[in-house]
Amino acid sequence: MSNRHGIIDTIIDSLAPVNRDGHKFIAIAAGLALIFFLVWPPLAWVCVVAALYIAYFFRDPDRVTPQREGLIIAPADGRIAAIETVQPPTEMGLGSEQRVRISTFLSVLDVHITRAPVSGRIVRSIYVPGSFLNAADDKASDENERRVMIIQKTDGTEIGVVQIAGLVARRIVPFLHEGDSVGVGERLGLIRFGSRVDVYLPVGKHALVSVGQTATAGETVLADLQSAEPERVARRS
Repeated sequence: MSNRHGIIDTIIDSLAPVNRDGHKFIAIAAGLALIFFLVWPPLAWVCVVAALYIAYFFRDPDRVTPQREGLIIAPADGRIAAIETVQPPTEMGLGSEQRVRISTFLSVLDVHITRAPVSGRIVRSIYVPGSFLNAADDKASDENERRVMIIQKTDGTEIGVVQIAGLVARRIVPFLHEGDSVGVGERLGLIRFGSRVDVYLPVGKHALVSVGQTATAGETVLADLQSAEPERVARRS
């Protein structure tokens, strides 16, 4: 009996809470399921599966975030799709000097809650209309619909975070706005379905992650502004 109870507790503990933004979609799918059970049960089961997937997609697990000053933490779950040195888009207001941009691709199976990579104040929050290319495409950073947030640390350092819509994603939901303060690892917003999140490091700083690596929002260290460690070299095995 105690073993069964332990297994049940483990299963329950592994279930992440659902973000409130998903509640209405779950309610719609569940309502349709109830209706179709009276009309055509096979379609009702499709709605049940849809409701379960929606609950899975909108899951919002807690994360354990490193707190040391200087760390830049991953804002999104997913695969590191690109690490490039680029000139920031004009709308970011970060100047013309080139910076390292770390791009994370979120599949439809990843958690889509985005989190702050550093603590500070959101000094700019800009919505940029655009296309809906595949978020895995490098062009998505410059051409897709996106929400730009610039977080200014207490020492004046500015970090750019860009939430980018994808081929399926059609809505970026910000939880915080210009002028708000945010702590590292705190929730910034939600991108519905497949998408991309870019982080622009300060000038002269480099990534401590590699392309192909899996990042966990609020936990994975992308860079360390206080470290003299050289850029890491990795291999797939």
